[in-house]
Formats: sequence, structure tokens, C-alpha cells
Amino acid sequence: MEFHCLTLLNESPINQHPGLFGIPVFGMSTYYSHMTRPSCLGYPVSIFFIVVNEFCERFSYYGMKAVLVLYFKYFIGWDNDLSTTIYHTFVALCYLTPILGAIIADSWLGKFKAIVYLSIVYTIGQVIMAISAIHDITDTNRDGTPDNMTFHTLVNMLMNNMSCLCVYLLAQECGIYSKQSCFPLAFGVPAALMVVALIVFIAGHSMYIMESPKGNILLRVMKCIGFAIKNRFNHRSQQHPKREHWMDWAEEKYDVFHRHSVFLQKLLIAQVKMVLKVLFLYIPLPMFWALFDQQGSRWTLQATTMDGNFGAFIIQPDQMQIVNPILIVIMVPIMDSAVYPLIKKCHINFTPLRRMTVGMLLAALAFVAAALLQIQIDQTMPNFPSSSQIQVKFLNLENTSVPVEVEGQEPFAVPGFDSSNDYMTLDTENITVSAGGKNATAYFQKSTRHTVLINTDGMLQTLNDITEKPNQGMNAIRFVNGFRSHLNFTIKSDNLGPIAPLQGSGYLSVPHGKANFTIVNEEGQTCHYILQLGFGSSYTVLIPSTFSFGESCTENIKAIQDIEPNGIHMAWQVIQYFLMTCGEVVFSVTGLDFSYAQAPSNMKSVLQAGWLLTVAVGNIIVLIVAEAGSLPDQWAEYVLFASLLVAVSIIFAVMAYFYTYMDPMEIEAKFMDLEPEEKKRKELGMTTKDNLAYVNNETSNNTDDKQTKI
Repeated sequence: MEFHCLTLLNESPINQHPGLFGIPVFGMSTYYSHMTRPSCLGYPVSIFFIVVNEFCERFSYYGMKAVLVLYFKYFIGWDNDLSTTIYHTFVALCYLTPILGAIIADSWLGKFKAIVYLSIVYTIGQVIMAISAIHDITDTNRDGTPDNMTFHTLVNMLMNNMSCLCVYLLAQECGIYSKQSCFPLAFGVPAALMVVALIVFIAGHSMYIMESPKGNILLRVMKCIGFAIKNRFNHRSQQHPKREHWMDWAEEKYDVFHRHSVFLQKLLIAQVKMVLKVLFLYIPLPMFWALFDQQGSRWTLQATTMDGNFGAFIIQPDQMQIVNPILIVIMVPIMDSAVYPLIKKCHINFTPLRRMTVGMLLAALAFVAAALLQIQIDQTMPNFPSSSQIQVKFLNLENTSVPVEVEGQEPFAVPGFDSSNDYMTLDTENITVSAGGKNATAYFQKSTRHTVLINTDGMLQTLNDITEKPNQGMNAIRFVNGFRSHLNFTIKSDNLGPIAPLQGSGYLSVPHGKANFTIVNEEGQTCHYILQLGFGSSYTVLIPSTFSFGESCTENIKAIQDIEPNGIHMAWQVIQYFLMTCGEVVFSVTGLDFSYAQAPSNMKSVLQAGWLLTVAVGNIIVLIVAEAGSLPDQWAEYVLFASLLVAVSIIFAVMAYFYTYMDPMEIEAKFMDLEPEEKKRKELGMTTKDNLAYVNNETSNNTDDKQTKI
């Protein structure tokens, strides 16, 4: 026997991805011509062309999201708040454009052309993004920071929704003039995959059944709602009798089915009522997504201040996000096969809406865990000077202690070949300092840290110290030459150049692990100095006057810690990721499953559009808080979001309590005047809860081709 199998790939409850550059997944329905002999693994060959395209696009999108905020912060040079704002603006656009893509595909281009054309735009955007991320091209003055052309290119890419990154490729370094995280490689590989995917998808076009655009159901629903509102407003006087539901005011126009039955003229209106009933429950949902999508922004930035050394391997901050998909794979079967059945055996009516409420509370609890972790991190962070303060420490280049007196402070002594205990906080830029009995006026800069080099002759030089944690978990290392001749310091390809006696160098950015420095004098003698580094520390390495080249050259070298390495391990983030993932499994999967079960058969795509809209609004909430918020501490912002979600969860629970579950098939059958037997037969021609249905084969029974309808 021969029959057609209709599969709506977009309407799986698990599938909530925004879609290919505005091509909504809910707009890509496919039909498989199912024969007695399957082409490959029981599926038509044509489906594999679509799967390759979809796989590469998902790889591109999720790879990009993982490190996008780090790209903004470290490559572009934006601060945490602006990076978070632009990140969530991008994500919001990703979830808004599928609605426009659906309208374009269904009303103008058709699905195949829309996929092909926008895949080309997607690929071109990735190539441009990869080229613009090459800092050797965009950094014309070779200072390690991209110039304005990268900014303009980035804005263009964001406006067109065309970026892609890969998490693990970012861990590599590349560059000619300066080594940096290899964003070009992270962009370039997915771009190449998209080129392959586009070619493969086009190559399978002969296996697709091309359909001309037939109009978009979302537009029909919006027009119906708009007419009802307009008609109700035009008949707002008391002389017009009230109607049972405000959508009933659309009856004057939407009577397209009157030729079949007197009841069928209200079918579309009844379907819209069912959709609106579910969409009303969507109103509180954006708050969940406001918290959920901060995994890629605030939580990733939080990881940059933590220790990623897991012993056998090193975890980069952006790579911590892989915990979420791993836990999803683990938690989904556990929930379905263990947790839900156990709750059922306890005779607890754990309805879908109650599950969603629990999921929202779990997400709020995840942010409470993030806030507690942030408090612990803040306790290990140095107290940098404010805009009106100055911080100073003294480094003694002599072998004997040197007494120091600072105006307005208690006198103290700096040990030989060492520094004062900690930074001294001052409020005046010009201060009289006595070192070794020699008085002088020191000139400092506000909101800056300084290290003053001293010996028995007084102050020698004032160095400017860094006033923030080194980026990307790197370590800031500089050298002070207390030796009697010029010295050169190198590590790998980085060279500080010759440092004169009694002078300090600039900073080198050195990664975690054993740093092997080479010290060379003017005669060519060398000394190899190894310094074990953590994440995010800063050291001033003193080469004392007693230094000498030879086998024991490193004995007298003194490494003085200016900023402590990150002390909180990144593994502590697993707790908040676990809670958030559990919330996602209970909330997201259940929410979509509930929505589709409560939606009319031909309007599931409308609910998918509404679901994507809640994600977009959630990201807009985050960018508003990031830009307008004035909370001084990050942990306070986490508590704010958790509190808001708890409040929204209570509102949602009240709404769920008064919600009445319905059977869309039964309501539709009532309007179509079907008998129970006819309804069962009709269900074979409609999209069911698992999105599979069967329709009659209108093609020749002799054909052996299997085609996908797009």
C-alpha cells in the first residue's frame, strides 16, 4: 500500500530554535512520499539534505551565542554592561526575525527560495565576520586593539543577524603582530560549513515538491483579531447588544465557510479564541527567558573571574555553557521515566501548568545560587580605587629595609628586595613622600594604582599598575630591573625590549600554567626563569642587584603579587547550571507540549511565533536592566532577577489555577458538524499532538520517487 506521511518538523515540542536567519522552523513543513521500500533508513533521501542544512545552522547559532559576549568584551573592548546589552539585543532579534521570515516565505518567496536566499546572506555574513575579526587587518596601528572599521562591520552584522562563532576554536591563538584569541578561526569554520550546507541543500532541489506561497496563517489570525477590535470599537455604544466574547465581533466578515454549514462560519473565530486563551498564559513567560539567556552573558562573564583548572584539562569561561546541553541530555529521560511517574504514583496532579510554575521557580533558585557564588567571588576580588582615590605601594630595590613616610600616614619600613604589605589608599594627587630620609613630592593620578620604586637615595620611578583583573583569565606580568646593566625579557614570541637599570617594564599578558621567561643581558648571557601562574593574577618580578647569571640565576629573583589569582573554582557554577537546566526541562518542553495540545490543528505555528516572541521580550528585559540598572554589585542584580521571576511565578500560578483545559479537536468537530466516527477519520488528515498525519496520495502509484514538500 502507498501513502503520504506529513511531518511538521517545526512543531516538535523540543524544537524551539529561532530558525535559519529569520527562516522560522515553524514555517518549514515537509511532506514525505512514503513508499513500500524506504530509500534510506526508512526515510526519503531528500530529508537528509534538509537535516544537513539544519545541523550546520544550529551549529552556527549556538556556537556564536557561546562566546559572543566575550567577543564584545575582549575583541571590541566594550565593558560588561554594554557587552550584555548588545548580546541580548542580538538574541532578541534572532527570535523576532523568524516571524518576518514566515511571512516572507508563505506570502512571497516560498519556503525553498526563502531558505536558499537567506542561507546565502547567512554565509556571506559569516565570511565578512571572519575577515573583520582578523586583528592584524583591523588593527592598523598594531596596538592589539581593533580600529573603528571593526565596530562598523559588527553593527552591520548585528543588524542583519549574520554572525557565528565556535566555542572550542576560540581557545586557539593566532595573529602576526600580536597573538589573540582566534575569532577568525571560530567564525571561518562555521562559514565553510554553511557553504557546504547550502550546496547540499540546493543539490537536493529535484527531490523537493515546490509549492507556491499560499498565504500565512499568522497574518490571517492578526487580521481577524484586528477586525474584531475595530468592529467592537465602532459598535461601542450601548444600543448594540453585548456579545459572549469580544472575538465574536469578527463574525460579520469571517463567514468563508457558510457554504458547508451554518456553524462553519465561526470556525476561524473559534480557533482564534483557543489560540488567544493560550497566548494569554504567555504574558508572564518572558521573565523566565530573561534569566535563562543570561547563561551566555552574565554567567559567562562571571566565569571569567573564576579558576578553570580542572587538573587534566582547562575549561575556558565560554566552554562552561556546555554543561547545559549535557545536563539536558541527562535530565530529559530522568524526568520522563523517573520523576514524573514517581509524582504520579504519589497521587499528585502535576499538570503541565504546574510543571511550568515549578520550572520558573527552579530558574529563580538558579539565580539565587549565582548571587551567592558572586558574593564569594567579590570577597576575593581586589578593592580598586574609586574615581576620587589613589592607591600606592612601594618596592624596595635595596637589600636592606628602607624607612618610608607618606604625608598624613603612619611611618613604615619596606623590607629589602620586597614591597610594602598592601596598597595604601590616598585622596590627594600631590603628596610629600620621604624614602630613605630623602623628601620629594610625588605626583599621582586619581583612580589609578601606582608602584613607587625606592632605594636609600629616595624615590626612583613611579609605575602605573593595572586597575582591573586581567582579561580572559590571563596574567599580567612585568619586570623591574634592579641589576647593574640592561636586561631583555622574553616569553615565546613576546619581547619586552631592553630595560635599563632601576627601571620597570610594561605588562606582558601570560596564560595559565608554567611561564618560562628568558632573561638576556648585553653580553648574550641567558637565564631561564619559571613562574607558576593561575588565572587573573598580576605580578611584578624584581631582578635584584644581587642577581647573577649561571645555574642558580633564579635564586634571588623575587615575584611580588599585586593581584591575587582567581580563587573560586569554576566547578561551583555547575550548581546554578543544574538548577537552570532542570527548570528548562520542566518549563520549556512542557510549555510547548501544552501549547500544541491546546492549539487548533492549523494554528500551531501561530503559537510557535508567540513562544519565540516571549524569548525575544525576555532578552529585551535584560538589556533594559543592563542599561538602565544602577545596582552597584552584580550579586544584587542576580537577586533582583530572581525576585522578579518569583513574583511572576506567583502570577502565573494564579492564572493557571483558573485555566480550563480544552480539547481543540472536539471544538473543531462541533463547528464542522462531525459525528464521532467522522471525527476519527478526520484526525488522519490533521496535525495531531505528535505532529504526524496521513493524507491521500495524489501522485501516480507507479512512481518510485520520494519527495519532500517545501
